Amino acid sequence: MNKENKMELTEGSEYKILSLGARDSMLESEGIFKGFISIGVDETGILIELNHKHGKMAGKTRIVPLHVLLAIDILKIEENEKKDDDKAVPHYVG
Repeated sequence: MNKENKMELTEGSEYKILSLGARDSMLESEGIFKGFISIGVDETGILIELNHKHGKMAGKTRIVPLHVLLAIDILKIEENEKKDDDKAVPHYVG
C-alpha cells in the first residue's frame, strides 16, 4: 500500500466505535474523533467527543483504550491536512 492510499483516523471525522464494556456487553461511542492520548506508561486511547445520541453525555470527551476496540465505523470523513515533512528545513541540534 503506498502513502496515498494509507488509511488513518483523522481529527474532526465522525466515527462510531464499538468496544468492550462491563462483563459481556459492548460500549458504543459515537462522535467526533479528537486524537489519541497516552494512558499510563504503555497504553494508548482514542479521544472521541460524544454526539447528541449520548443524551446528557453529549459534548463530553470519552477515552477508549485501544486494547478494548472491537470495531470502528466511519460515519463522516474530514480530509487530513497534508503535512510537507519532506520540505522541512533541516537543522543541527548539538
